[in-house]
Amino acid sequence: MAGKIAGKKFGIGGCTFGHGILSFVTLSLFSLCMLTLIGCNEQTNVAVDRGPSIPPDARKAEALRELDRKFENPQAHFDMGQVYQAEGLTQKAEYHYNVALSFDPAHVQAQAAMVKLFLNSVNPAKGKTYADVYINRVSSSPSQSVKLAKAFQAEQLDEYALATYQQALRIAPDSAIVSRELGFYYLARNDKDRAKEYFVRSFQFDPSQPDVANELGRLGVEVRIPRSPEVEEGTTVQSDQDDDREWRIVAKHGLIQVEPIVQKGEKKNE
Repeated sequence: MAGKIAGKKFGIGGCTFGHGILSFVTLSLFSLCMLTLIGCNEQTNVAVDRGPSIPPDARKAEALRELDRKFENPQAHFDMGQVYQAEGLTQKAEYHYNVALSFDPAHVQAQAAMVKLFLNSVNPAKGKTYADVYINRVSSSPSQSVKLAKAFQAEQLDEYALATYQQALRIAPDSAIVSRELGFYYLARNDKDRAKEYFVRSFQFDPSQPDVANELGRLGVEVRIPRSPEVEEGTTVQSDQDDDREWRIVAKHGLIQVEPIVQKGEKKNE
């Protein structure tokens, strides 16, 4: 990470950011849903990264140990469901996913796994029904929609992942987080044009995202805050406390810049 405070810019991951002239406030658009049980229930938790693969026998033995220690462990039931699903034992897998969801209706991994279980079985209509129920349950929460979308994505259920990401975007169109996750979704699918579109959108809402800035740099988008015209090369600016202008971020010709909404000397419209 290289910096140049005097010139009011510093670089992170090949991108350039301004320093000292802006303060950005990220709106919290997240709300919690009250989830109710319905046979096989709901969701919100849990990361979708499963880490290094574990041999099925070892995973099964570990899950059995955890269940013997505490039967009410939803993650252990999920792991057992995964083992049985891999063995083609649909009924046993469904049982453990159901038990996991009864103890933790917010277990997104179990929900996504349940959907995949039936989509790949002789009863794909049941999988679609489960997916519709789970997606509808989080239809008022962008944060829960994103978590469910990531769980679908981890199960390679791209159709449902995209539908749930888009639902989150409809709920919170100005959310930097939702746009960021859509950017990573399209990047994982090697759709660089759409990934760039959503990363730019996310950065416009919240420029304090190094991961987004890095991806924009890799995608050929330069991120830069222009120097104030009255600041000469080599001049050290201590602060901009006397500058009460409002600023906005705009994207022009592949370049993200910050521009003043009101020029110095002008009055803001009341």
